[in-house]
Amino acid sequence: MRPAPLTATRRALLALALGGFGIGTGEFVMLGLLPNVAHGLHASIPQAGYLISAYALGVVVGAPTVTALTAHLPRKGLLMVFALALAAGNIGSALAPNLDTVLLFRFLAGLPHGAFFGVASVVAGGLVAPHRRSQAMAVVFAGLTTANVVGVPITTYVGQHVSWRWVYAGVAVVEVLAVALIAVTVTRTPAPAAGRASVHRELAVFGSPPVWLALGIATIGGGAMFATFSYIAPMMTHVAGFASSSLTWLLVLFGLGMTGGNLLGARLADHALMPTIFGAMAAEAVVALLFLLTSHNEIAAAVTVFAFPFTSMAMLPAIQVKIIQIGGGAPNLAAASIHAAFNIANSLGAWLGGLVISWGFGYSSPNVVAAVLAVLGLGMAALAASYDRRAAHRRAEQFVLGPAV
Repeated sequence: MRPAPLTATRRALLALALGGFGIGTGEFVMLGLLPNVAHGLHASIPQAGYLISAYALGVVVGAPTVTALTAHLPRKGLLMVFALALAAGNIGSALAPNLDTVLLFRFLAGLPHGAFFGVASVVAGGLVAPHRRSQAMAVVFAGLTTANVVGVPITTYVGQHVSWRWVYAGVAVVEVLAVALIAVTVTRTPAPAAGRASVHRELAVFGSPPVWLALGIATIGGGAMFATFSYIAPMMTHVAGFASSSLTWLLVLFGLGMTGGNLLGARLADHALMPTIFGAMAAEAVVALLFLLTSHNEIAAAVTVFAFPFTSMAMLPAIQVKIIQIGGGAPNLAAASIHAAFNIANSLGAWLGGLVISWGFGYSSPNVVAAVLAVLGLGMAALAASYDRRAAHRRAEQFVLGPAV
């Protein structure tokens, strides 16, 4: 069977995905290099852990503010500027002489993260027919998930055997390459609007309850994955009985699950948006509870390490499409805010998972937290569906009765 031709649209989507690959590698590699970074900066591991929080804070702050302030600018140029800003933040991280300056540059590197993915999602959706938008957006996110399969294991090895500074320099090179490919492959589009009107339109999106419900699904449901993922290393070594040397291929399995779930979820979302969200979150809750049992057996644990992120990521394309639909003529900020929500989910899940471990329930107990969060996210999705039904009913009544006199 011959491979599909590399059309202009596919080339543009791959250029956007490369930017996402660099972002994902730079974000997640710190989890594997934390001891090396701490040693290199003469800091404790908890102190070095603030570097993860600094990046997440940059995403949370930057996703809404950077997107709103740049909403009136042409999207192709924005993508290139954001990718260059990401490169600069990673170069700064590589060259920074001490912990305080690395903290600053990790925060700065996080600022364009959500804005890049928000604009890239809108651009990707505009490159294809409406019935294929979820799949196009999934290609962009595949860069992020593939980073956990390829980028993070390779850069972790480099960081452990050469220097963690070379890792961030390499991420910067990837982002510069993405800039060059975006310049060549993405078609230039005019600015969506001029002046403050565009900013006001973007900000007005947050006056819509469905936007907050969608962000709630992403925050609470996403927190389920991070409750488990944050403690996957001690869970696998202390409970399942894996050697520390096995963590690399287990993380590859985790990344493959993320990638597969993202791609399947995109295909399903193009046909049934809300059922995909409901199905993915219900499956996530079930798999999280199963993980309590499977974490005590190496083979079963390895299977679940793949299955858990598969179910978690299957909802992401559907949530992204839904929030862009809600955003209407001002989609940039709505799309970027999903990434702020997922970084809040990261902090929420990690905190709650650590809490139950500190209470003495063991390293597999975060799976209970994950199941509870998934069920709460399912409830949030039910509220969103109910709101959609009521809104559709009101529109139908207005259509039948006509405008009030």
